[in-house]
Amino acid sequence: MMLERDEIIRLLADEQNQQDLFKKADAVRKQYVGDEVHLRGLIEFSNICRNNCLYCGIRRDNPLLKRYRMSEEELIDTARKASEMGFKTIVMQSGEDMWFTRDRMCRIVEAIKKFDVAITLSVGERSYDDYKAWFDAGADRYLIRIETTDKNLYHHLDPGMTWQNRHECILALKEIGYELGSGIMVGLPQQSIASIADDLLYLKQVGVDMSGIGPFIPHPQTPLKDEAGGTLNLARRTMAVMRLLLPDINIPATTAMESLHPQGRILALQSGANVVMPNVTEGEYRRLYELYPGKICVDDTPLHCKTCIGAKIMSIGRKVGMGYGGHAGRLPHKPK
Repeated sequence: MMLERDEIIRLLADEQNQQDLFKKADAVRKQYVGDEVHLRGLIEFSNICRNNCLYCGIRRDNPLLKRYRMSEEELIDTARKASEMGFKTIVMQSGEDMWFTRDRMCRIVEAIKKFDVAITLSVGERSYDDYKAWFDAGADRYLIRIETTDKNLYHHLDPGMTWQNRHECILALKEIGYELGSGIMVGLPQQSIASIADDLLYLKQVGVDMSGIGPFIPHPQTPLKDEAGGTLNLARRTMAVMRLLLPDINIPATTAMESLHPQGRILALQSGANVVMPNVTEGEYRRLYELYPGKICVDDTPLHCKTCIGAKIMSIGRKVGMGYGGHAGRLPHKPK
């Protein structure tokens, strides 16, 4: 749908008529991507990060966080268990932990690809050659959020990083051939509605295949601990407008939304979302990967998480997708 910037700003700001927006986004979702909800098995394999983002609980300078890192064998075994549970996509997410070198990640991707799954990586900013090697090894998708297109805000929130490098990583991933996932955070300090509109137009311009909206939730061990944070409704309105702008992409109902409301993911699925990423990380690691406080399901088992979200999906008349869930039916590619 063609929406001008002024119209996007109006929709984002309109709390009074937001239910109409949610219904419209849900109808567009049904028309373009159907009623299937695609499940992705999420493995959070390291909370070690070289960056120091002001909003993030696993930031480098958080001295109170117990750090962990899965071994190659542990990560591969976790992915194997997830595939045996029926997941057709494995999402591997971590802080920017440089112990996972190009060659090490290639070995991991090659091993997990043998489980007949689509592989999504989310490990931050790396070189073009790293991205290309991992794609050739069998990685299909890559998630890297732009966070915000307000460059001044970006540089304030992400010290030592540059917006331009982030943008160039996104372009490189697209050029290499990944299904590109990106997204933004809403409710950040000093962020305007107009800025969020620009973010959405950026995602459309880049041509993302998947995009997520994360409400900003202040973490008590970060410099932004006393900020107000984002709201579920603003996150939902942003997600709904994104569905109108990019009608056929994959949009996740993010876990952070459920941290703000007990039915957050269901509400998101009724506002344009069509993907859920149940956590298949095991044991203490689930609790220690704390990007924001109040993370849900930290004491659950992977099987319980999958069963629980499956029941919720069916309770609203939707069905759990059984395929790989690529954008526009795209299938996983074979390693070179």
